[in-house]
Amino acid sequence: MTHDQPPQSVLGRFDPAAALHRLVSGAGRAARITHTEHLPPRTGRHADWPDQIRPEVIEAILAAGIERPWEHQARAAEHALRGESVVVATGTASGKSLAYLTPVLSTLLDGSEAPDTGQREALPQGDGRRADKPTARRRSPRTESGGTSVEGGGGRQAEGRGATALYLAPTKALAADQCRTVAELAASPAIGGSRIRPAVYDGDTPFEEREWVRRYATYVLTNPDMLHRGILPSHPRWSSFLRRLRYVVVDECHTYRGVFGSHVAQVLRRLRRVCARYGAEPVFLLASATAADPGEAATRLTGVPVAEITEDASPRGELVFALWEPPLTELSGERGAPVRRTATAEAADLLTDLVVQGTRTVAFVRSRRAAELIALLAQDRLAAIDRSLPGRVAAYRGGYLPEERRALERELHSGHLLGLASTTALELGVDVSGLDAVLLAGYPGTRASLWQQAGRAGRAGQGALAVLVARDDPLDTYLVHHPEALFDRPVESTVLDPDNPYVLAPHLCAAAAELPLTEADLGLFGPEAPGLMTQLEMRGLLRKRKDGWFWTRRERATELTDIRGEGGRAVQIVEATTGRLLGTVDASSAHTTVHDGAVHLHQGRTYVVKQLDLEDCVALVEEDDPPYSTMARETTTISILEMETEQTWGEAQLCFGSVEVTHQVVSFLRRRLITGEVLGETRLDLPPRTLRTRAVWWTITERQLEGARIHPEELPGALHAAEHASIGMLPLFATCDRWDIGGVSIPLHADTGLPTVFVYDGHPGGAGFAERAFRTARSWLTATREAIATCECDFGCPSCIQSPKCGNGNDPLDKLAAVRILDLLLAAK
Repeated sequence: MTHDQPPQSVLGRFDPAAALHRLVSGAGRAARITHTEHLPPRTGRHADWPDQIRPEVIEAILAAGIERPWEHQARAAEHALRGESVVVATGTASGKSLAYLTPVLSTLLDGSEAPDTGQREALPQGDGRRADKPTARRRSPRTESGGTSVEGGGGRQAEGRGATALYLAPTKALAADQCRTVAELAASPAIGGSRIRPAVYDGDTPFEEREWVRRYATYVLTNPDMLHRGILPSHPRWSSFLRRLRYVVVDECHTYRGVFGSHVAQVLRRLRRVCARYGAEPVFLLASATAADPGEAATRLTGVPVAEITEDASPRGELVFALWEPPLTELSGERGAPVRRTATAEAADLLTDLVVQGTRTVAFVRSRRAAELIALLAQDRLAAIDRSLPGRVAAYRGGYLPEERRALERELHSGHLLGLASTTALELGVDVSGLDAVLLAGYPGTRASLWQQAGRAGRAGQGALAVLVARDDPLDTYLVHHPEALFDRPVESTVLDPDNPYVLAPHLCAAAAELPLTEADLGLFGPEAPGLMTQLEMRGLLRKRKDGWFWTRRERATELTDIRGEGGRAVQIVEATTGRLLGTVDASSAHTTVHDGAVHLHQGRTYVVKQLDLEDCVALVEEDDPPYSTMARETTTISILEMETEQTWGEAQLCFGSVEVTHQVVSFLRRRLITGEVLGETRLDLPPRTLRTRAVWWTITERQLEGARIHPEELPGALHAAEHASIGMLPLFATCDRWDIGGVSIPLHADTGLPTVFVYDGHPGGAGFAERAFRTARSWLTATREAIATCECDFGCPSCIQSPKCGNGNDPLDKLAAVRILDLLLAAK
């Protein structure tokens, strides 16, 4: 690997403590560190590969510089070779990829016949897709009996190929990275080129290459979206591949949570059903970040029993992990609240300093906009120091065009980039070996993601630095002052609900379109499936005949749902003056991110949205340079449809059930860059949207309020403040993001007749987050109370009770009354 300017890890062993000391050497910076955790290095424990692993594979691994496996890798291979599904849930850089690749490659070699795939032309390995492509086909590949075969809808297929394997990744970048790894191993002299043929099959795969993948590839790397929309609906064209399918690898399976995870669970059940049609019963090999009960989560995801391996036997270098709270500024926010310097500005400063030191660094951020902004700020500051450095920093996020994304990946792998501001698109397993430091601009929502991101540094087994820069919100503030909540607690359980009828129904339709659904099939899809079939018949989506249920429509059944829960057709972002497509944004985010007047960042350039056309799904933008960012606000109303369960807390009640939420984006704020100062608010005229989902809510009685001396004029502000803070704290107890959930507080709700606070899932049918809140209510609300009470402000601020997405302008809010009302609620438990 070459570098224009070698980082410290190349010049010498990286010292994370010294790097942190240099970061805090500036004026006033030392006081910003609230806690430093030192995780000591760990020695590794080796084992031997199982005897069934092919010697060619072991030799290829040896040639790659790996002499012996770690214990957890060998144990995973043993399960796989015995035909047992298994999940490996160990730390970042623990070698999970090799744990599943070794048995997969060995099995592929066992059945390989290296059929003639036509003359091929080599592609650059850095392309990350596949190592060769056909330029001519002289004859059809042989079948095992020496002839050729034509299969329904697919033309001539590669009957001669042996076992196959399917790899699923949540992001395209990860699939491309894994394809590079497999291609390098397969190209080793020990294995011999074409015996194993990996290929990426995703939305970026050129149509002229897709037929080659279907006919000849033995290891296909794709994502759940392509499996849902492309492979399963066209399974006759994939029959040669599917009937030989031995393994399904599900990488980074901890990311499949909430609505997305529930959809993927049903896609995997559809895959198992189609495979059974061709006589295959693949083994599932799953890789996960450290997680609570990974075997149970993997079983819920796949629908098959899954063994778990959680003991990490790999070595680890020292990790220095600092918690960093930006300072208060002299500015005042809404209602005169004190304002801290933004995590974005603070992270840009730290990234600048680390790049100047030659420290290879990734700054993880929560949004696409923040990724662009941090990169832009760092480039500007570096230009004033050394004109050669701005080009060594870039942003990486979803929404880029394929060619832009590939170019960034190549620069990252080549070592040209020293600093990268990235969304979670780069969090997941992509090999960015050589990193020294990771900045987290805001808590990423779960402890699992926190450790996944922090683990991206120190991949060569040397020391690493991680810095969590707190945002100005309740959860981040709580965490930097309660380090035990991060370092002394286990990671969360993965929350998903495959039986959610809003998730299940469209997959039953998709399954019926793939193959007629029979009574015997319904058990595969869970206990709610039989009850939904009648509803789908009544809606005219399915028709029952003696052979089962059939899809009745001409359109594709897979169009009924977006498995990422993004809802509807993506909105295209188009430059008005040129017609150039800049990127896309999912439909569910369009109202809040590309409304009229919104500021949009792309590749370091700033655009302002001139018009959002919801009918044609187009946002027209023009390049501009406003001195502010924008943030949308929305109002919400809620009604109870059904209460499913409740708990009595003295006179108070805690409930869980189904609700209908109506929300509408009503305005947007303009905030000054860097400081976050509010410059003004602009009204918007966007249509309301209705959501049927699940919620947790609690009520208190008038008599309780009188006993606690909470006056009627204090009640709206107390409930509102408690609602904001409880939403902010829920991600500590459920694997959700603050933006996955919403809330409403009402002094007298029409359905309960009492003061009521609701917290609801922001996805149709629910995502399991509100149910988790109901089950952990005592701990959740206790932490909420503590977060408010211990905040150093007088009357409320973004670090405790103010919400960045409040449609009521954070008014009214009453900090002291919120503490009293939560004391009242918790005392009654």
